[in-house]
Amino acid sequence: MPRLTGHASYSRILWALLALFCARVLGQLLVATLGVSFLPPMEEWFSGLIPYTRLLASQLVIIGLLGWVATQFSRGRGWVTRPNLGLGRGLAIVGTLYLGVMVIRYVIRMSLYPPERWTGGSIPIFFHWVLAGFVLTVALFHLRTAERSPLGRKGRALLASGGLAVVVTISAWVAYLLAPAYFAGQIGVGRPQHAVRIFRSQSFETSDGTRLVADLFRPRRADPAPTILVRIPYARTWTNRVFATMIGRMWAEHGYNVVLQGTRGRYESGGEHYPLVHERDDGVETLAWIDRQPWFDGRVGMWGSSYFGYTQWVLADDAEPAPLTFMIQLASTDHYGMFYHGGAFSLESALYWGIRSSHTDDSPPDTLLMDRAFGTLPLVELDDRVEADVSYYNDWVSHTRRDEYWRAIDGEDRAARVTAPIHFMAGWFDPYLPTQLRDYTTILQSADPRVAESTHLTIGPWGHAFEPPLVDGSLPDNYRRSSIAPSVAWFDRYLKGDSAVPAPPPVRIFVLGANQWRDEEAWPLARAEPTAFYLNGDGGSLSVGSPPPGSGTLEYVFDPTDPVPTRGGAMLGARSGMRLQSNVERDDVLTFTTDPLSEPLEITGPVSAVLYVETSAPNTDFTAQLLYVEPDGRTFNITEGIVRREFRQDSGPERISIELWPTSIVLEAGRRLRLDIASSNYPRWDANPNTGRDPARETAPVSATQRIFWGGATPSHITLPLVPTSPPLTEETPR
Repeated sequence: MPRLTGHASYSRILWALLALFCARVLGQLLVATLGVSFLPPMEEWFSGLIPYTRLLASQLVIIGLLGWVATQFSRGRGWVTRPNLGLGRGLAIVGTLYLGVMVIRYVIRMSLYPPERWTGGSIPIFFHWVLAGFVLTVALFHLRTAERSPLGRKGRALLASGGLAVVVTISAWVAYLLAPAYFAGQIGVGRPQHAVRIFRSQSFETSDGTRLVADLFRPRRADPAPTILVRIPYARTWTNRVFATMIGRMWAEHGYNVVLQGTRGRYESGGEHYPLVHERDDGVETLAWIDRQPWFDGRVGMWGSSYFGYTQWVLADDAEPAPLTFMIQLASTDHYGMFYHGGAFSLESALYWGIRSSHTDDSPPDTLLMDRAFGTLPLVELDDRVEADVSYYNDWVSHTRRDEYWRAIDGEDRAARVTAPIHFMAGWFDPYLPTQLRDYTTILQSADPRVAESTHLTIGPWGHAFEPPLVDGSLPDNYRRSSIAPSVAWFDRYLKGDSAVPAPPPVRIFVLGANQWRDEEAWPLARAEPTAFYLNGDGGSLSVGSPPPGSGTLEYVFDPTDPVPTRGGAMLGARSGMRLQSNVERDDVLTFTTDPLSEPLEITGPVSAVLYVETSAPNTDFTAQLLYVEPDGRTFNITEGIVRREFRQDSGPERISIELWPTSIVLEAGRRLRLDIASSNYPRWDANPNTGRDPARETAPVSATQRIFWGGATPSHITLPLVPTSPPLTEETPR
């Protein structure tokens, strides 16, 4: 820049920069009001952070301010034209940072998004350069005309600390801009394609007057674009907002409109949060709202795990516009079946969910407080001992039968009537696994064949939305990364209709023990051979293939005030997974163990136990837990199950069946299988009071004498799906 002298030289530059900015404002105004066609369309003129009316008002204020400064320079008098070294230094710092930030923004935009090169969508950036140039011109005047004085020690320290703060702030901002692209690269979904405009707090009012609020992420230059809908049941904490924004931007960068909407009483949405009750009606009205938007092209899909999965299931069988695909993880159509597996109440899962969901910050409950509540009665008051009263926990524990309460939540035959392909993701230690697998097999057997052919199942080594450590101490694939990794390819194929994207294998499972992924053609595995392991009361062994030669009865006393403690398993919270078991023997646990394995053994598929039993109680529980024992005696749980039912008195042994969690595990030679039979697994499930009265309100439990029959006409056994031969295991991540 040539050396400038006098106010007039600076005023000419300032007026020229102001004229450029006025031309920008006028151009956008002509497009907005008259729809002129010789100028770029409206979306090129602003980022969409604020509505145009507010943007125009702020632009007019800026024009007035800049005009006032330029006028003072033209007149050569006024406060702004009095040489001031401090003002010059301050404006130089601000202007340089302003220009530098906008240059960085431009470079990132041009580097990441091919359709934007080289001027596309950059009109706002160019005119930020103009404004930065205006500030720097005023700064240059003061730096050249004011008397110079060296910075003192305090001044240098202040400048250094300020510079450090600026560097940190800009670095964090750059990381924020690059985070979606970096994350996409880490999970293998490819480079971004589109710049993104974010519209915060988009809302509508439901028929009952509740305002549902969403953040909308729109890809530039991607019309028409399909829409991904995610309904979020979390609070709008800083962490949740950052994570949601990163995922929303990532999908939008790959060509999708993304609607991240808070469910009732969550994120920014109004109304009272009561889980599972309003999601059907609110979801239907949300789809109708999307259908009215000018950016909607008729194609919508959904994604999410846990409660996000439930918000999909309620729309999977009958909604308009009908979603074209779903990605449902760790959720099922059968909440009653999850809460009351085998008829017993999933106490730890229910209390954990109830307390966590009642928090406004989504913080997990204090397990020490939960532990102090466990063991007290009645069950319906356990929430009061941890937190304030939680109404939905009270309802869950009180509705012990599949009544209208649960039918309103679960619907009727949703899996059989699903209208679009589903990408299922499940976890071996997730409480929804059995009911989720029933949904999967129902789709294959009863849904539209085109839907069944395109439905995919992944089962990983996860608990409920987290990864419990494996037995060897290693951590499996991060659940959240794994849940997002297949999304872009899945939506490209089934939402955009891109047939060039290969379909994933029908089934993909993580084999525990081997700790590797394997592709399969179906679930359950056709080559798995159901094999009975029979209880042998003589020495507490398991006989493979045929009942033991003898027969007999084993007896124990089940005291519900001193239940068998839970260690690991499939439940909500961080205590799920495979855990080292206690070596303390109990009189109320019957143990049956195989000889050491002579060769590796794979168990993959559904697991069930058949027991012949008697009890002194009118209503009681029986549990089965499959474990394995290391050569050094350490024992780890594999899977467990329970059954609760009424029993006849003094009528001889009754046959009961216990469904255990499905599993996939390879046991090395030298290990032993162990089966524990008991009547409690607490607080995984509540302890049956043995009275036959309402377990939610019972305060006077009694002990029960339990008998297990084995051999002869009462061949109690556990059936394991043994895989005789296996295809090569792979180390790839889930697809």
